[in-house]
Amino acid sequence: MSHQQPLSSSVQPTDIYGGDEVSALVLDPGYINTRAGYAGEEMPKQVLPSFYGHINGRDVFGDEYIVPKPGFEVRNYMNRDSVVEDWDAATRMWEHVLVKRLQPERSTPPSKNGLNISDDGDVAMEDNEDTMDALEKPLAENPLLMTEAPWNSPKAREKAIEISMETWGVPAFWLSKTPVLAAFAAGKATALVIDMGGANTSVTAIHDGMVLKRSIQRSPVGGVWLSGQIRKMWDGSEPRVDVVPRFMVESKKPVEAGAPAEANLRKFNFDIHPSFRAYEEERVLTEFKESVVEVWRGPQRFTTPGTEDAVRSQPGRVFEMPDGSNQMWREQRFKVSEGMWDETAAYNSTDEEGRVTKAQTIPALIKAALEGVDVDLRPNILGNVVVTGSTSLLNGFNDRLNHELAQMYPGVKIKIHAAGLTTERRFGAWIGGSILASLGTFHQMWISRKEYDENGAGIVEKRCK
Repeated sequence: MSHQQPLSSSVQPTDIYGGDEVSALVLDPGYINTRAGYAGEEMPKQVLPSFYGHINGRDVFGDEYIVPKPGFEVRNYMNRDSVVEDWDAATRMWEHVLVKRLQPERSTPPSKNGLNISDDGDVAMEDNEDTMDALEKPLAENPLLMTEAPWNSPKAREKAIEISMETWGVPAFWLSKTPVLAAFAAGKATALVIDMGGANTSVTAIHDGMVLKRSIQRSPVGGVWLSGQIRKMWDGSEPRVDVVPRFMVESKKPVEAGAPAEANLRKFNFDIHPSFRAYEEERVLTEFKESVVEVWRGPQRFTTPGTEDAVRSQPGRVFEMPDGSNQMWREQRFKVSEGMWDETAAYNSTDEEGRVTKAQTIPALIKAALEGVDVDLRPNILGNVVVTGSTSLLNGFNDRLNHELAQMYPGVKIKIHAAGLTTERRFGAWIGGSILASLGTFHQMWISRKEYDENGAGIVEKRCK
């Protein structure tokens, strides 16, 4: 992070903001999950869905409250670009995770902080203006490092520091780009970061701890896109596979593979909101992704004649649906992820979000990212390829990536750094933020309250490059 401008001594926050003794917080908001915890720790203490419930004009946060009820809608405060769309909801959710979940001992009475426990146990956050008008601002003792997508807008960046300083009263703030932090978590200051997230995949070159802006590439080919491909595959399979979410199943009996389900489904005397049904179906799709889907390792493409037949003769994997129906998956489990690498292999989609173009495939993103980088820097960057994000945990992903890179850049020494632990791969950016915010040398970097008061929210554009 050496290229950042240090503060002059007159505006430096005190030394207490660096090192283990500081209770700095790290917040890493994403489209699927929002992660939060204390700097210096190995993992985020809290991981909440970025989806939340909305019922009777109230918002409820946390997976445990996403249950079927009349009029219960599931929303997300972010859009598919991993950029905040609903700032009111984002502020309330972040407050909820940073204060109520992380520091329950400091939570103020319901009358003070807008938290109400309803008769059925739901936690709601009201819209009253003094939501956090506690005895003191809720984060007055906690510097906050927040992550952002490399394409985040100046307006959104200013809004983040404004909320942190004005609403929560943080004494110091910093905004860091997710690929820089993921590289940092892998011990790299220069890297090509391939981030396979839920909403999208991005490829970004980092040099000396700075994002090379011309290299930033992104595509909707992430976890949600893969769920869409699985749906297409299930729709076209024989027999057709219907997604029955877990909440709808009352009881089930074991059945043979390919046989119809023998399950009793729950009856509801109210309509289930489509957003709730979609959210619950996504859980099943995620389970299938994690246990069955695999990436064809190569070296040739999966569409090469004869490949599918060869895979068909190998042992498959059985997946049981919540209703008890189950099926063996062989070549399909490779085919469903192949569109990430080869657009001709993707299942055709009628909706625009599901379609994939050549430019959106992983090899094309890498090529475009490196074309935005000075030729002299490319070998060093290719020698430090950092893989992060939940979708990169697909079996065979790293092998395939290695083959693709070797074919694209023959003669160049390529080294892939992908954390072996699932948690480290899922929380790469958060871990990088935790390391950064706990460094004693980082205390010079924080934007102090004094600096914010003197310069306003625009200071974040000048300082957090």
